[in-house]
Amino acid sequence: MKAQATALPGVLIITPKKFGDERGFFVETFQAERYRALGIAHEFVQDNHSRSARGVLRGLHFQRNHPQGKLVRVSRGSVFDVVVDINPVSPTYGQHVSAVLSDDNGLQLWIPPGYAHGFCVLSDLADFEYKCTEYYRPDDEGGLLWNDPALAIEWPISDPVLSAKDQRNPTLAELLAEGGE
Repeated sequence: MKAQATALPGVLIITPKKFGDERGFFVETFQAERYRALGIAHEFVQDNHSRSARGVLRGLHFQRNHPQGKLVRVSRGSVFDVVVDINPVSPTYGQHVSAVLSDDNGLQLWIPPGYAHGFCVLSDLADFEYKCTEYYRPDDEGGLLWNDPALAIEWPISDPVLSAKDQRNPTLAELLAEGGE
């Protein structure tokens, strides 16, 4: 397993070892000791799986008072995944990193607690799976507008399929005016 640091503190792109032959492949998607050696010592309390069609964009989401760390991967299809620093006192506030995660490349992304996260689907269908360090609390959910010009995210789609809630997310400036993350 390899881990690559990104421009955002603590955010890692992880390449698990994949063993394959004519029968198929095997990959260990999580093993506590190996991930702890990478600095991911959090306890995971919830696993989630979402399926989305091409053009769906989910995010940018975060939990306000009970931030979730997430270990994310794609088990089918391909997504463009984005992490945004929403901590107003961070030196990388408002900056983002992105990666294409797919069943072909097998990449994972570790997103420490306190970041906003979202993805858009590049394939006909994508199964997105992630482990969380905190329970999801609907009343604690926050969002950030996916196409906020201040973020300068170069999404690979211009007219995504969004939930009604994601269409109404605030910009980074509006989020800060509300009292930060």
